[in-house]
Amino acid sequence: MRAFSLAEGGSIPSAGSISAFPKELRGTVNTRIIFQVEIVGSLVLFALIATWYWAPRLARYSLADALIPLLLLHLTRTLGLTVLVSTVVDPSLPRDFAVPAGYGDLIAAGLALLSIVALKTRWRFASTVVWIFSLEGIADLVNAFVQGSRIELPRFHLGVAWYIFTLLVPALLVTHFMIAARLVQHARQRNAEGVAVTGPRAG
Repeated sequence: MRAFSLAEGGSIPSAGSISAFPKELRGTVNTRIIFQVEIVGSLVLFALIATWYWAPRLARYSLADALIPLLLLHLTRTLGLTVLVSTVVDPSLPRDFAVPAGYGDLIAAGLALLSIVALKTRWRFASTVVWIFSLEGIADLVNAFVQGSRIELPRFHLGVAWYIFTLLVPALLVTHFMIAARLVQHARQRNAEGVAVTGPRAG
């Protein structure tokens, strides 16, 4: 097989577009597998970072101080609107995928910001606001994966949006898990404290 190089007049293929590769290389590249491997690799990376570094440090903090740094990352979800920009991603990307994905991320970013404000100002129902954010945010990401699989997302030219799916989304999923775990832990502690104060009920 003849080697392909920039010196021979070639160009670097765009991310997510198998047709961008020279003909002699197309048979050796499976874009869908590469897409999946990159997502799994990023999930493993962020899961290890969370387990070894983030979680042990955040465990020392109060609920608000532990959740706010995790919520700040979700403000980047405005980047999800990129899938609606036809000059960046494939114009043929189905709108029934792009619109829910883009605006779902925008809503999640807004709820993340509201959650930060609620925690910072110590709203009485701050935990409830964070739970609402978590449910919407997780549902949005799960829906993006399901619908992305349905339309075979990697076969479309994604441009820089390729890295949103393969790098940012795994980080968001890991932090979603950390947020939910901390909320559950906080609720259990509150319940335990309530039982300790009122004492066990008489049989």
